[in-house]
Amino acid sequence: MKKVLLLLANGFEAYEASVFSDVLGWNKLEGDGTTLVVTAGMRQKLKCTWNFTVIPEIQVSEINVNDYDALAIPGGFEEAGFYEDAFSEEFLNIIRQFNSTGRIIASICVGALPIGKSGILKGRNGTTYNLNGSRRQRQLSEFGVNIVNESIVIDNNVITSYNPSTAIDVAFKLLEMLTSADNCRRVKELMGF
Repeated sequence: MKKVLLLLANGFEAYEASVFSDVLGWNKLEGDGTTLVVTAGMRQKLKCTWNFTVIPEIQVSEINVNDYDALAIPGGFEEAGFYEDAFSEEFLNIIRQFNSTGRIIASICVGALPIGKSGILKGRNGTTYNLNGSRRQRQLSEFGVNIVNESIVIDNNVITSYNPSTAIDVAFKLLEMLTSADNCRRVKELMGF
């Protein structure tokens, strides 16, 4: 079984998290059956950007990186408190641990910012939210990341993307990297893509 840790910061976007649970869940039931998603957060209850409440399965303090094959990080809104959790040392340390073992790290939109802040993308390629004056791309570049203004950027084990419209494609790319291109195509077809 390929286990994916869905790391949630308070203020995350529910849509960006749901694509990981849906695509990997469809794979578990209808694809090759090899993926399992585990949600983790720094609080007992997390409030999404638009006030949807989520109870993570485990707390960040309980994570053993060796139990997982990949890390998925959805973005969120500053106004909803996303960066309070996402920029905390405990959150950043999980990212560093996944990277140090070469595990896949997939992010959507501003989910790339804690990856950048963790230091693992310094001198590497990445992208993040690209609209509204590209303020978030400038912020990511301040962490030493080479900004590539493409919808999805893959640099070795790290996937970044530039806005919520890329979410489903990131989830499918993660599925492909964890399983196979053929299996990913099958799950896409079963989901109507």
